[in-house]
Amino acid sequence: MMRVIVPNAAGEPEMIHQQRPQAGANEVVIKVAYSGMNRADVMQLAGHYPPPAGASEVLGLEVSGWIAEVGADVQHFQRGQSVCALLSGGGYAEYVAVPANQVLPLPAGMQLPAAAGICEVFATAYYNLYMLAAAQPGEHILLHAGASAVGQAGLQLAREFGNPTFVTVSSQAKLDHCKGLGAAQGWLRGAGDFTEAVKTWGGADIILDPVVGDYLPANQRVLRQDGRLVVIGLMGGRLAELDAARLLMKRQRLIGSTLRNQPNQVKARIMAALFDHVWPLFEAEKLTANIDSILPVAQVGEAIQRLKHNDTMGKLVLVW
Repeated sequence: MMRVIVPNAAGEPEMIHQQRPQAGANEVVIKVAYSGMNRADVMQLAGHYPPPAGASEVLGLEVSGWIAEVGADVQHFQRGQSVCALLSGGGYAEYVAVPANQVLPLPAGMQLPAAAGICEVFATAYYNLYMLAAAQPGEHILLHAGASAVGQAGLQLAREFGNPTFVTVSSQAKLDHCKGLGAAQGWLRGAGDFTEAVKTWGGADIILDPVVGDYLPANQRVLRQDGRLVVIGLMGGRLAELDAARLLMKRQRLIGSTLRNQPNQVKARIMAALFDHVWPLFEAEKLTANIDSILPVAQVGEAIQRLKHNDTMGKLVLVW
């Protein structure tokens, strides 16, 4: 048996016991040392982001730990090896089975606590900015919620790949932090509409937006010709007004994107891209994991409340 954390009937995290998983032919079982936390976990607790069909109901989309079991058809991992993994669920547990092509060795020099906080956010940022939106060097990127874990990953990637960035954030402290990670300029959400500030900066070729709602009209106003808006969340609500004429005349592209329910082949392609293009930057110490806090699993409820209230500046990680 093993300990796991699942949503209870009240929408709160609850620790229960389940059978330890076994590795399928193309899977490995990881003995989890650390579980990365994400806003998706909060959404799952609220009933708004259920696991994909066949995935575990256990919370958690990324882990770091050691290989405990290797499937019969897996050749490139061995027992005891330190790894991190991108999951569809099951990460808040002492053990998790995961397709081997969603697992990577740790970047050289990185320790397990930091590694628990890199797969989901850097996969999200890299996939949406450099695979879906196909950002080219020199293109301007607007990152909403720039101090979030995904925002910080996007800032660092943009800095290394030659893309100037503008962020929207909730506080001056978060803006200062983002500028330390490479943001050229930013805007405090409490100051109102960001349109004129972003236009003065030069506009955006790509917007990564976890907010949408009433941000959509302003996003459209600041997008340059052939601009791409990638919506990855609904913190500001699911309904918005679209200016179809602006969409048409400026050849704007509106892209909805989720990572969790992507098929294994897509996740494997993303993880391979991270290994080729992002892991070397970690190893050269050009990127950091930006861990806010490491908390014991007994404090998972407190950690979830911090995520709900955006009381973080980087990743929260649970230690088993």
